[in-house]
Amino acid sequence: MQAKPVITAATARTRADAQAWDRFVGRQPRAHLLQLSDWGRLKAEFGWDWRIVTLKQNSQITAGALVLLKPLPLTKMAYIPLGGYADDPALYPPLWDAIQKQTAAAFLKLEAGLFIDSEPPDFAAMGFRHSPQTVQPPNSILIDLQGSDDDLLRRMNQGTRRKIRISLKSGIDYQHGSAADLPAFNQLMQETGTRSAFGVHSPAYYERVYERFIPEHGALLMARHGGTPLAGLMVFALGSCAWYIYGASSRLKHRLCATYGLQWQAIQWAKARGCRYYDLWGIPDCDEAALEAQFQTRSDGLWGVYGFKRGWGGKVRRSAGTWDKVFSRPLYAAYCAALKLQG
Repeated sequence: MQAKPVITAATARTRADAQAWDRFVGRQPRAHLLQLSDWGRLKAEFGWDWRIVTLKQNSQITAGALVLLKPLPLTKMAYIPLGGYADDPALYPPLWDAIQKQTAAAFLKLEAGLFIDSEPPDFAAMGFRHSPQTVQPPNSILIDLQGSDDDLLRRMNQGTRRKIRISLKSGIDYQHGSAADLPAFNQLMQETGTRSAFGVHSPAYYERVYERFIPEHGALLMARHGGTPLAGLMVFALGSCAWYIYGASSRLKHRLCATYGLQWQAIQWAKARGCRYYDLWGIPDCDEAALEAQFQTRSDGLWGVYGFKRGWGGKVRRSAGTWDKVFSRPLYAAYCAALKLQG
């Protein structure tokens, strides 16, 4: 008779627990940076709590998730960022049950992420409902990194190819940044956030990201011309995928197209890491026809970056979406009512 999985919960306070979990994540087809134990530690410095909830069989992890916990009035929300893994789909329901028991949250918000080569589980059949609130952008553009550099360039639109070539002939210095470059990167982030009217994290946040993930899982790339910082980005990789998560630029010398050259450097970094895909991260949550019809007339929210991201030869991909599994109906109803009041 097959041994019954033993439900265990850990907050990965010990190095051994964290390493075992991170190895399990790294083996998954959907391995994601936001499921590593250091992501929990990072978010714990900025208002969240966290748990790693696992199912084990013969002392080996067979299912699990890194779960972030956010305080809400009278209760808390459990949230799985771009993960939730099971060696056997039959292990998903006991995993959700284990999360309920170990977190005592009013509900579980699940963002399972992209299922590139497989179909997502039937979350509705597991008792989930579509969520009224997302955390991560559900839509992205995924670049297939197979082929030569010429192959990648051929897949891009003409304007993007032209701007990459301009950037590589403009005397821009592209470098792997160090901790000493973080003040310049933060200044670029603040400038970009103000210019484009979107929220950015505090300088301390990006400093912690750098400390926890670079260089093992990422790189800070900077573009300078004549010593002046023109653009910076943080790119990350795990398993078969790389992600462009944080990026910023200055309006100074914008005709040199530093953002294009820097993105090309990030793609080269991802290829050198052996990644199959490069995820440009967030675009508006619309189908491709609507995106193409509106991107030239809109600049609000993620529309401002779609015009840049659409030219890189990738394909629009939608994640499995955002799902809520309700553990307390009254508290979840209060949460939904609060969302409506917030608009």
